[in-house]
Amino acid sequence: MNKKAENAANFLDRKTFSRQIEDFVYKHKMTYMDTIVHLCEEQGLEIEDVKKYLTTPILENLESEARSLNFLPKVNTLDV
Repeated sequence: MNKKAENAANFLDRKTFSRQIEDFVYKHKMTYMDTIVHLCEEQGLEIEDVKKYLTTPILENLESEARSLNFLPKVNTLDV
């Protein structure tokens, strides 16, 4: 089995892929968006197909990054 097929076989699991993302973000000090794009390119995956493999905490981090970069509208927050 070639390396890409082996990676894809190891990847097809929400928990495993999420762990890969978290480890890569921690080790390389990259954003979640950049990390997901990098891992998709590295493993030959389509970015559009990855959503089903992302856990809720990673989706929340992505949303937070997107808001800080003005990709999504800001939400109103109350100062306490």
